[in-house]
Amino acid sequence: MAKYLRPEHPMPQFYRDTWVNLNGEWEFYEDYSVSAYERGAMKPDFEYPLTINVPFCRESVLSGLGHTDFCDSVWYRKKISIPESFKGKRTLLHIGACDYKTTVYVNGRVAAKHIGGYVPVNADITDLLCEGENVIVVHALDFLRDGNQPGGKQCREFYSHGCSYTRTTGIWQTVWLEAVPEAYIKKFKFYPSVEESKLSVTVEAENADTMTLNAVAFYEGVPVGAASSVLSGKTCSFEIDLSELHLWEIGNGRLYDIELTLGKDSVKSYFGMRSIANDKGTLVLNGKKVFQRLILDQGFYPDGIYTAREDSELEADVLRSVACGFHGARLHQKIFEPRFLWYCDKHGYIVWGEHGNWGLDISRPEAWQGFIPEWCEAVERDFNHPAIIGWCPLNETQANQNSEFVKAVASVTRMLDPTRLYIDASGWTHVDGVTDIMDLHKYEQDPQKLAEFLAPLEEGKPIDIRRGYIGMPTFVSEYGGIRWPIEGAGWGYGESVKNEQGFLDRFAGLAEVLLNNKFLSGLCYTQLTDVEQEVNGLYYYDRRPKFDCEILKKAISAKAAIEE
Repeated sequence: MAKYLRPEHPMPQFYRDTWVNLNGEWEFYEDYSVSAYERGAMKPDFEYPLTINVPFCRESVLSGLGHTDFCDSVWYRKKISIPESFKGKRTLLHIGACDYKTTVYVNGRVAAKHIGGYVPVNADITDLLCEGENVIVVHALDFLRDGNQPGGKQCREFYSHGCSYTRTTGIWQTVWLEAVPEAYIKKFKFYPSVEESKLSVTVEAENADTMTLNAVAFYEGVPVGAASSVLSGKTCSFEIDLSELHLWEIGNGRLYDIELTLGKDSVKSYFGMRSIANDKGTLVLNGKKVFQRLILDQGFYPDGIYTAREDSELEADVLRSVACGFHGARLHQKIFEPRFLWYCDKHGYIVWGEHGNWGLDISRPEAWQGFIPEWCEAVERDFNHPAIIGWCPLNETQANQNSEFVKAVASVTRMLDPTRLYIDASGWTHVDGVTDIMDLHKYEQDPQKLAEFLAPLEEGKPIDIRRGYIGMPTFVSEYGGIRWPIEGAGWGYGESVKNEQGFLDRFAGLAEVLLNNKFLSGLCYTQLTDVEQEVNGLYYYDRRPKFDCEILKKAISAKAAIEE
């Protein structure tokens, strides 16, 4: 198992040469009594009886453990030596994601505290390091069952069931060190302007007041624009006029490279030139209406749970979806890792960014702390990915849940990112005046009955009064879920088909209904792959195709009414 260590750099949009991957074998302790802090687990003489392969969670086979019972407190320890090349520089420690409340200790002292299981834990550990061997300890608390934290599709009962699956506890993305000079680039945002053929950039840096930042953009290795700006305080803004305009489009992820230099610091990144607009609930990409042909992707893997065993599997899932005729995905109930988004960017594959809000009771006051800060970090982390065309932080909220919470999340998201489409809460209850696109989830298996259900839309009438829809273009953001195989354990939605041809006929019939309704702006089929006991994927859980992908592609790729 140890060969699967995910050695690649975890942040393609924020790359420095001076980094060290800390994945691999760590000492590990399962603190079932949640008492190890009192017993000194952060001290070097504390006994850690287990080892674990990072970045895979303890529940996964690839971790070397496969321990799937609940454990609310876990500890990691690794002894490291700082590379000679890091001397004279600041040393930053990054954990791509650690579920859920994380405390990092370096040589027995607290280096960082973080709440949230899907976004990075970052710390400047320079002042805590010593000569020679250093000890890093990571403690994760994960009280999944208390209703105060978002856990997505992680099961809150011992056995996975329905559409809830094996849990992820602790570290599940790459851990790495990075060396930076005293003055360094901390973050940046890209704002493409297709109309003006320019890229606007804002940069935040540390210890760099009055320093000059230089930026050079490239397309396929050829310089196509450059700019400089002097930092005032921590920030600067500038524009790069591009000598060549290459549009980022569906199926064509034409990406530019960019290098940002500040004194001795250099960061490599990339961007895509595309525009997003909203035409009464329909996505407009680069001035053209787009009928969204999406698939539900939950980002689970049979041996790694939340974490793909190899980087190539991330790209393969994008290509598997495209092979079936889809040009994008709802990234469902999970904030996906940046390398997956890099492949979406590369292939011109549109996606909706979503949080894993399931398990969080948003009617409780604790929900504000358990959701909004992490969601803000996710929007900030993923802002520059051209593949993300919209945000949808919540899924299937109840009618009696806190509408003020939903409004607050919308306000914060639009403040952080006014450039993308927004759905307040997918599928069930929308809050008046908040969402850009009305969407619904409908698992009707009979194409004729589905057509009858949607027919009022074409007359400008509302459907499904409980959810407050109005007669505007509607995104059917979950449908299908046809069970296959029809025998054996597992479940899907609705009545099972009788044979393979029955599946293909139903798949094509449902797609035809959605494509032909002139008031529909998109569809999202459930789902890309089976996940554990849920057997409604177009691929088995091990990624073997169930059907001839070309047949599926033909049905999904037919012309939609809004494309006429």
